Amino acid sequence: MPRGPSESHIFNNYISGGIGGHGGGGGVQGLGGSGGSGEGPRLRYDINAGYVTMNNLHGEAGIHILHRAIALEALYDAAESFPQPKCHPKTRMELLDNLNQWATARNSNSPILWLHGPAGAGKSAVMQTLCQRLHDNGQLGASFFFKRGHNTRGNAKMLFATLAYQLALYQHELRVLISQSVEQDPSALARGMDTQLSTLILEPYKLLQEPTLLVLLIDGLDECEGHDIQRQILRIIRSAFNNHCLRFRIIIASRPEPHIRETFKEESFHGLFYSVNIEQSFEDIQTYLRNEFSRICREHPTMRNIPTLWPSPEILEMLVRKSSGYFIYASTVIKFIDDEYSRPSKQLDIIRNLAPHDFESPFKALDQLYIQILSTVPARHHPHLCDILSVIINYPAKITVEEIDDTLGLEPGQVSLILRALHSLLKLPSDQDHNRQLGVHHASFLDFLKSEERSSNFHVGSAQHRAKLARSILHALAYAYDNPEKNRAWLQFHGTLSQGWLEYIASEPPSAEFVPLVEQINPVFIFCNEVSDVALENFSFWLKKIRGVPKDLILRWEDYRFILWYEDCQRRLRLDLLRVRDELSLERDR
Repeated sequence: MPRGPSESHIFNNYISGGIGGHGGGGGVQGLGGSGGSGEGPRLRYDINAGYVTMNNLHGEAGIHILHRAIALEALYDAAESFPQPKCHPKTRMELLDNLNQWATARNSNSPILWLHGPAGAGKSAVMQTLCQRLHDNGQLGASFFFKRGHNTRGNAKMLFATLAYQLALYQHELRVLISQSVEQDPSALARGMDTQLSTLILEPYKLLQEPTLLVLLIDGLDECEGHDIQRQILRIIRSAFNNHCLRFRIIIASRPEPHIRETFKEESFHGLFYSVNIEQSFEDIQTYLRNEFSRICREHPTMRNIPTLWPSPEILEMLVRKSSGYFIYASTVIKFIDDEYSRPSKQLDIIRNLAPHDFESPFKALDQLYIQILSTVPARHHPHLCDILSVIINYPAKITVEEIDDTLGLEPGQVSLILRALHSLLKLPSDQDHNRQLGVHHASFLDFLKSEERSSNFHVGSAQHRAKLARSILHALAYAYDNPEKNRAWLQFHGTLSQGWLEYIASEPPSAEFVPLVEQINPVFIFCNEVSDVALENFSFWLKKIRGVPKDLILRWEDYRFILWYEDCQRRLRLDLLRVRDELSLERDR
């Protein structure tokens, strides 16, 4: 539609050069003639306007300068990361709806949402799916997906430039303002992250006549370079909201690493962020596996003669249980079974350990993830780390952090310090937790630690590791005749270690190396905790199988067992007498 003659317009013409002249004609002895004269840039306009301001800017457009400083590979739909991990249809539906609703709500008390969960919980798949949904609805401002060790996706210096470039494409008015900002100060792209955020995003945003809601997604914050950089990113974003009036919604996804949690706990973050834990979802795992197995049955040429109900409900339930409610195990299983050059039924047998195999592990990708996370613990702590992991997988009951410190002879708090970086693998108690027991997020992590082929230097499932743990337990239970303070502390010890140690020791192959340690055990532990007669009987039987064991040691344990049996009889007798007394009292009342 033609504009009226009274309208005014501003034009910026970026002029970088004209057209070179034609080359000269051929000359003698191979020397060409002189080139023709060049032609400057030609601009032709037919403008019907009352007032026109035209700026001829000799240089490069700011948007083009910005383009050279971004990480295209970090966009949610980048070709490099194709196919992107996305949520399977009919899974994570409630979580995605809640995130989408929060991101697009007109009013929100907290402009930042922290989506956190352990490794393999499906955070990136949720973020990819959410990006696609927001993009389809025209609501995605920008995204950045970090990747550990990547030249550009792991480089935090490219974060705000990449976000700014996408915002420029998202909204035309922002494009003009961001481009002008870069033209005025191209050096901003080489400055600190706080300057980049201010110059490329905040200042242009404040110049908008009608600021609109912008939704930004940052995935894998824990995967960018260095803990200090990760903290800095969070604090720069926090300062932006504290110092400016912004209609932004920012979703940040990461593992629950201690330094990230501690940064969000800082007082200056109070009221600014909303925390969402991407919890386990056994129902979603079951839906995903069932649908994928059905697809494999339909599409794989070798599955025509397989029973319709494949796999059986029992096998499906076993896989769901093994997943611990996290998608990394389930997706790894499907990738392995869906190999186009193998029979899915045979691949499933390998997963179930029903068929021998001499080729690559089906869990190679999962194992690499576990090793990568375990390797974040400093190498000087690896021997103690393996001892701690040995307690977790070999001891029959869960024990507390403090009990592990004592059992392994470590300084108080040493276990918590060593495991500090493993929040994505282990359930680590906080200082406020009444129950201070350790646990694991993934059942598959236990299988990994027990397999030397898979866990390599972190393997702790051997007989040697079990024997070492047995020696540590016996050392911890030793009676210190020259240290009464230690004995009093142990008398107050009420954890599961002192209740389960008999069963654990008796499960070990009988060996003479244990005899001197058993002789040092404080007998009080037998009576200050509930010990079953069966456990004592098994322990005495185990002790008798050791060649050359002193007879007085066997007799001591037999005496302990008799005393325990006698006290149990006395307790039962007292209960029987009380019951008879109550019955006689009732008879008299009648």
